[in-house]
Amino acid sequence: MVKQKKATGKIKPKRKKTRAKASTRKKVTAVRKTRPITKKTARKASLRGVSPRNAKPIPAKLGPVRPTPTPRPPQPVPAEQRIGVVTHYYSHLSVAVLQLDPGAMLRVGDVIHILGHTTDFSQRVESLEVDRKSMLEVGPNDDFGLKVVDHAREHDVVFKVRS
Repeated sequence: MVKQKKATGKIKPKRKKTRAKASTRKKVTAVRKTRPITKKTARKASLRGVSPRNAKPIPAKLGPVRPTPTPRPPQPVPAEQRIGVVTHYYSHLSVAVLQLDPGAMLRVGDVIHILGHTTDFSQRVESLEVDRKSMLEVGPNDDFGLKVVDHAREHDVVFKVRS
């Protein structure tokens, strides 16, 4: 029984040998046989349920295309004053570290609004800590931690709500 070789799918290019005349005594060289390249035409996508004879041309849009405006982040209410920025957030403690702007003061009992790219919440300040010591009031030169009710991120802006 004769076994047949499996087809690998690879086709090697055919080579055509040119012969030189015996009188010139040149070497026999191999020349590759080339085929002309034919461009395949792409099929047009057919419309389902519409025959080509009954197809109506789609009218072009009139006028220039206007891009949709990008939504703006929510702006703070005018009754709010910027007092600082969140510099760090400890998720396991729910504590945000704030840096106050020059001239800003923050006390226990004040209402603050934290606003960022994905953050937007308000809360009453219940605890302030500087170097693990509880404080009633902090100024711009203090690095302090603040217990927050929601997730705050670095670079979120902190506003003091005027009452």
